[in-house]
Amino acid sequence: MSTTICQVMGFIVSSLGVAGCIVSTAMDMWSTQDLYDNPVTAVFQYQGLWRSCVRQSSGFTECRPYFTILGLPAMFQAVRALMIVGIVLGILGLLVCIFALKCIRIGSMEDSAKANMTLTSGIMFIVAGLCAITGVSVFANMLVTNFWMSTANMYQGMGIQNVQNRYTFGSALFVGWVAGGLALVGGIMMCLACRGLIPEESRYKAVSYNASGRNISYKTGPYKVGSGYEPETKTRKGVGYEEAARSEDGRRSYPSKYDYV
Repeated sequence: MSTTICQVMGFIVSSLGVAGCIVSTAMDMWSTQDLYDNPVTAVFQYQGLWRSCVRQSSGFTECRPYFTILGLPAMFQAVRALMIVGIVLGILGLLVCIFALKCIRIGSMEDSAKANMTLTSGIMFIVAGLCAITGVSVFANMLVTNFWMSTANMYQGMGIQNVQNRYTFGSALFVGWVAGGLALVGGIMMCLACRGLIPEESRYKAVSYNASGRNISYKTGPYKVGSGYEPETKTRKGVGYEEAARSEDGRRSYPSKYDYV
């Protein structure tokens, strides 16, 4: 029961994470204009991964997509690629995870197959979460670098402040961080649920040992010492070579040397 709950919870958390990655990638507010020095403005600018927008005080918003790829920075394109890879892996992981759920029976699928599918989907969710977190963190690092460079340029020379737009973190960054964390946690839960789906098999087989020899009873008797080089003796008929007869009182009598004459 705990395995099923862990698997279902991992699926739900991962689904929320993948949905958050899609929403974050589609949002336009990855970077917003900083209004710290100019809180009253007629134009508010914000940018996303696919277009830049301008909102006027009247409420009219105009967005313009990026028509070229070559003119964009390399790090910007890397962030795009990371988010797309994370979304694709997350969607594939969801499809695999649906068929791997223990509460869903499809034909005669064994638990070992479901365990492998659960582990595969968990790894996909973990990679998708890492891609989303990495992409958002790279974009945030770009914003921090540009922000301090713009601040240094604004206050250069004779205390005269130059008008220059600065951009800070947008809401899409926080959505991306949370979504990547959810996908990562969901993938870990799926990997933990995989251990409960593996069928328990005995690694060591029990082996029964039976005695192959018969019970041998040892009797006390005379010992004959040989040199080791004598040929195998043949059976002889004689009084000395016959089994010694027992006496009436139960004692064994042995032949003397006069019996061989």
